[in-house]
Amino acid sequence: MKAIVVERCGGPEALVYKDAVKPVPGAGEALVKLEAIGLNFIDVYHRTGLYPMALPFIPGMEGAGVVDAIGEGVTGLAVGDRVAYAMHPGSYAEYASVAAWKLVTVPDGVDSRQAAAAMLQGMTAHYLVTSVYQLKAGDTALVHAAAGGVGLLLLQMIRKIGARAIGTVSTEAKAVLARQAGADEVILYSSRDFEEETRRITGGKGVQVVYDSVGKDTFLKSLNCLAPRGMLALYGQSSGPVAPFDPGLLAMKGSLFLTRPSLAHYAATREELSWRAGDIFDWIKAGDLDLRIEKTFPLADAAEAHRQLEGRKTTGKVLLIP
Repeated sequence: MKAIVVERCGGPEALVYKDAVKPVPGAGEALVKLEAIGLNFIDVYHRTGLYPMALPFIPGMEGAGVVDAIGEGVTGLAVGDRVAYAMHPGSYAEYASVAAWKLVTVPDGVDSRQAAAAMLQGMTAHYLVTSVYQLKAGDTALVHAAAGGVGLLLLQMIRKIGARAIGTVSTEAKAVLARQAGADEVILYSSRDFEEETRRITGGKGVQVVYDSVGKDTFLKSLNCLAPRGMLALYGQSSGPVAPFDPGLLAMKGSLFLTRPSLAHYAATREELSWRAGDIFDWIKAGDLDLRIEKTFPLADAAEAHRQLEGRKTTGKVLLIP
């Protein structure tokens, strides 16, 4: 089979399209013939070595396709079933062997591209508003990278809950997308200070929660945007990791809460995975969740896809197609 292989960590050029050994599903696994592959910032972290992986490796944590073979002891799946998954490495390939418990059946009315676009980012947005901070009507949330893949889904879920959303974006074009997704207020951080604007918008009260995937460049100002006892959910670090700081700062700024969550810990059981994926697919079928699949690239062009993602030239979801 063809796959993208990383033999040494580095820039996008480290993504090499080449022949690779087709996997054989082991006990408890199923082999998936991939039809669509989700591109996520965690793939960049793996490629650069920020999140270390044993070399060489096939990157990619999300995909959708058809079950091609089943390993020993697998029940509830059959060859030909349409499935999707997230948080399992090795999806930048024509085939991937995946732990069967991580595979969810894709229902009629949802195609493989939608499924691949929805799993990791959709379930991330889901756990952020339901479990990390139980957002409720009347709350106000600040969403960084509001026109990104997770950001656009977060805005729609915030609107569905009945809370107020403030989004930060870099361009007017992205501001339009954020407003369409449900942002009540949009801040162009390239021309305005988002901390000052958030304080102005909230009348100085601050927000109940900040959903921050940017990290180093936004961290301290994000804390300053919070109301007393507010929550900063730092779920990514596209600008780099946050520097060490004194936890006493959280007390000084209003007895704040800080968490660095991961989907792996919020979809750690079959029951939780089924709940989150089930909600996402139901909302897609009902028209309550609009997936913006902005760009698709052939798998062989994964390096260019990474360049565009890191260069902030994308909005919504980017897919690779084997």
